[in-house]
Amino acid sequence: MSAEAIPATHKSAQYDEYNGPLHIREVPVPEPGHDDVLVKILYSGVCYSDVSIHAGLLQGDQKFPAVGGHEGAGIVVKVGSHCKDLKVGDTVGIKWINATCLNCEYCRAGREPNCNTPLFSGYNREGTYQQYTLVKEFHAIKLPAGVNLAEAAPILCAGVTVYKALKDSGIRAGQTIAITGAGGGLGCLGIQYAKALGFKVLAIDAGVKEEFCRKLGADYFVDSFATKDIVSTIQTLTNGGPHGVLNVANSAVAINQSIQYVRTHGIVTIVALPKDSRLDVDIITTVLRSITIKTSYVGSREEADEALRFLADGRVKVPIEIRPFSEITKSFDEIRQGKVQGRIVLDLWK
Repeated sequence: MSAEAIPATHKSAQYDEYNGPLHIREVPVPEPGHDDVLVKILYSGVCYSDVSIHAGLLQGDQKFPAVGGHEGAGIVVKVGSHCKDLKVGDTVGIKWINATCLNCEYCRAGREPNCNTPLFSGYNREGTYQQYTLVKEFHAIKLPAGVNLAEAAPILCAGVTVYKALKDSGIRAGQTIAITGAGGGLGCLGIQYAKALGFKVLAIDAGVKEEFCRKLGADYFVDSFATKDIVSTIQTLTNGGPHGVLNVANSAVAINQSIQYVRTHGIVTIVALPKDSRLDVDIITTVLRSITIKTSYVGSREEADEALRFLADGRVKVPIEIRPFSEITKSFDEIRQGKVQGRIVLDLWK
């Protein structure tokens, strides 16, 4: 494929301070380093994590002006001098992990999200809320042939995150897993991956999302806002409690409740990152009931490939709403207010 002309400048959504306004600016197109690929971003998913980072969830080595976004799908338009595996014209995805050392004990074990020296898309490296962006070749995910790029974008974070958490949950086919925040951006994919893995699903969210969750395959539903005693309600509905819980609702209350209603010998997995929150665990009861509490953090390159294969095979469908790039601020606001069902995807060229 012949290289397309790369403009000198492009549109980039930037903010100059935490909680500051998002400005779409015309800025120079970045130049790839020797091991980078330059990707023309066609679509970028909007993740709750981006909203949280914009609000100051992770403060440290973020540089301003900041460019968020870590669910990008697009086309390679230029490669660095040391790149060997990708070529101009390849369709790729960009995820949260933008670069790692490749040599520490975690990288060597295929656990690169836990690398000691990572670079993150949309945090300490410019992300996917711009028309062109950079990613280390090693961490660009080659997309399956024929996959819808707008649907593939959210798989790069939301999809791989819930897929990995479910795969490692310890739950067996035929058992029941509860998913908090089931109608949101992660939960809507969690329901589908859980069903594809053979689990029964109890969806937990606001009542207005019940129909949405059931259409995605949920076997049971509990309204987390209207239910007075959620612990006893869930235990009764599931004849003793679900075998596992996937916590993707950004709520410490929901996480702490899940430790109470999970079945004896059950497994609670925490994915959500509620700011300034703590677990409130009755240690004696938790030990006597043999409850396992574990966490899960995004996924590896291999797990991203696996998660995308579910999409390519039609076992998972991403419920998306495509919006023009200009609606990024509106999208942040609606996610912050909990108004979004499914996933918002921005078209960077509209």
